[in-house]
Amino acid sequence: MKTWPLLRPMPATARLQRDLHREALQFRIILGLTYPLFLAAAVLQRLRPAPLRTGAPAPRRSVFGEARAMAAQAVPFAFMG
Repeated sequence: MKTWPLLRPMPATARLQRDLHREALQFRIILGLTYPLFLAAAVLQRLRPAPLRTGAPAPRRSVFGEARAMAAQAVPFAFMG
């Protein structure tokens, strides 16, 4: 009868996958928590009078798309360092 040890060292690939999964989960949590802040900023940006420009207006994203883009640009800085 073969017995398996209770505590085996985790292979490096499994540890790496676990760490990547944990980091992705943390990213999504922080993104979800900061999204309302960026949504409020996007709404305030839209309410502010636009500067006068010449030429055709550039196509704009929705307020929700703009908030998501701002959050997706800012949140990765939390993972640097």
